[in-house]
Amino acid sequence: MTTLSRIQEWYAKQCNGVWEHSSGVSIASCDNPGWWVKINLSNTPLEDCRFKEISEGVDSQRFPEGERWLNCYVENGIWNGAGDETKLENILEVFLQWATDNGT
Repeated sequence: MTTLSRIQEWYAKQCNGVWEHSSGVSIASCDNPGWWVKINLSNTPLEDCRFKEISEGVDSQRFPEGERWLNCYVENGIWNGAGDETKLENILEVFLQWATDNGT
């Protein structure tokens, strides 16, 4: 199964007629350059699961320090994954591995 298929499947499992209206998954480009993925965990099985922040090539304020960087963390019920322009699939894989490890 591809990364895209897996994120689609995870999203579909969360859709219950309510969640998808105020929550969901967003993928945007950012000007570092790179990607920023945000996934609202409210009312999902991952809502109370601990996520250990992943920081590679970023400073203490999560700003990139070089060309290659990755930062994934949960803040205010939102899973955030950001990385340089080569990291979109890696960001999604980090989320999906965490989701799988926590039974979703």
